Amino acid sequence: MFIDFFYLLRQKKVPVSITEWMTLMEALSRGYAQSSLQAFYYLARAILVKSEVHYDQYDQAFQEYFQGIEASEDLVQQALEWMRNPANLRLSPEELAQLRQMHRALEIEGEDDSPDGEDRWIGRGRSSRGRHGEGEGEDGVRTEEEGGRRTAIKVAAERHFKNYRDDITLDVRQFQLALKRLRQLNRQGPVDELALEETIDATSRNAGELELIWRRRRKNAVKLLLLMDVGGSMTPYSRLCSQLFSAAHTATHFKDFKYYYFHNCMYDRIYLDVERKSTYHTSQMFRTLESDYRVILVGDASMGTEELTQRHGAIWYIDKNETPGILWLRRVASHFSHCVWLNPEPLRLWNHPTIRMVRQVFPMYPLTLEGLGLAIKKLVVKL
Repeated sequence: MFIDFFYLLRQKKVPVSITEWMTLMEALSRGYAQSSLQAFYYLARAILVKSEVHYDQYDQAFQEYFQGIEASEDLVQQALEWMRNPANLRLSPEELAQLRQMHRALEIEGEDDSPDGEDRWIGRGRSSRGRHGEGEGEDGVRTEEEGGRRTAIKVAAERHFKNYRDDITLDVRQFQLALKRLRQLNRQGPVDELALEETIDATSRNAGELELIWRRRRKNAVKLLLLMDVGGSMTPYSRLCSQLFSAAHTATHFKDFKYYYFHNCMYDRIYLDVERKSTYHTSQMFRTLESDYRVILVGDASMGTEELTQRHGAIWYIDKNETPGILWLRRVASHFSHCVWLNPEPLRLWNHPTIRMVRQVFPMYPLTLEGLGLAIKKLVVKL
């Protein structure tokens, strides 16, 4: 039952297992869906979806699969009106005879299909083909809730949980929250913080006479270096990169924060501003920054292969690269202990030759909430 719905959920990246699907089938067989599409919507979500980050994909799959089987509100109102006053309908003798014949045929078919007398509504193991009243779909689910309440399709279409997804691109607030996880707390500085628990313990051991215990404050020892590709094919992602820069620049928990810009690839010079007017020697960056900086490179890594592999292959005339770009990237990876590359391009485009080459140098993650989370984990791992 609903096997196509199962495959659609998997297609939408909802991690549904066979065990969970069989649990749903068991719940349906016990009648927990109450022959209601809305009850089925919540029941299936509760059983199949393990995290709220997948609620939006579930809503999309639900709407796509069940769209079109709901009765219109006008039709439901007409049916309800007729049920309130059925005397308004006058059937001819021929229509009555035809109705009785159809009724007998349905009874006979029902006996043939269900010899054990099992209830054939939704959740009883078989499809009822929608015979038990108006507004039912072909799987026997009542598709319109009584009393004018919102239907399950409308609930799914509203997509209340789209902001919970972990595969969407980020805004400044989400960047800030993600970067807060990039921390390594060490005690440093003057001994000026009161150690409350130790003070209580020492005072208790000292017969109640106050004995203050002091310690150094815990501070974040992480230093961050942000290297961003600007211009060209990165122009559509300029707003996203600006949000990442704003989040990092306004963060107060880093011990130090440095940032530079490049175009397509790093060469002998990098830039101090996004307009690429002020240059800075890359070798000077290596001399002034220690190896313990956490490095985040942001770029689509899409360029001509000569820009990575050849001398003087840089597309920008000011980049007089005597050394191929791929060697500069390897120098970054070898100088700094922790480096990651964030790529705003969709994963389906990552088969580009230069993207594959860059991925051999740096671990690459998509510039999404999930991707940034994985990148942060990579940066905080102790080597």
